[in-house]
Amino acid sequence: MAETLKSNSLFRRVYARGKSYADPALVTIVIKNRVGKCRYGITTGKKIGGAVQRNRARRIIRAAFFSYEDKLPAGYDLVFVARSKTPFLKTGDIAAAMGKHLRAAGLLKEETT
Repeated sequence: MAETLKSNSLFRRVYARGKSYADPALVTIVIKNRVGKCRYGITTGKKIGGAVQRNRARRIIRAAFFSYEDKLPAGYDLVFVARSKTPFLKTGDIAAAMGKHLRAAGLLKEETT
């Protein structure tokens, strides 16, 4: 089971040293950690919209992440950054973009959907 990133210093470490994968719907930043667990964080800025849109964006990103959670190897920190399109998309669209990013990062095998 993945843990959530909570402290600002962990988010800043991922932003500074991580490898990013961008899409019009989502940005994924990946970095190895030494904890031995998979940790994730979700960022939604004010450009996304009001509180309702930001919460919806977080909710659909979290739902998409849970579909891949058991397929991910341990030892990585992931940060997902919502984009302006994110609150208007379905969970399946976000999951497809997330899967593409995770495969590009080498965290998922090609045959996995």
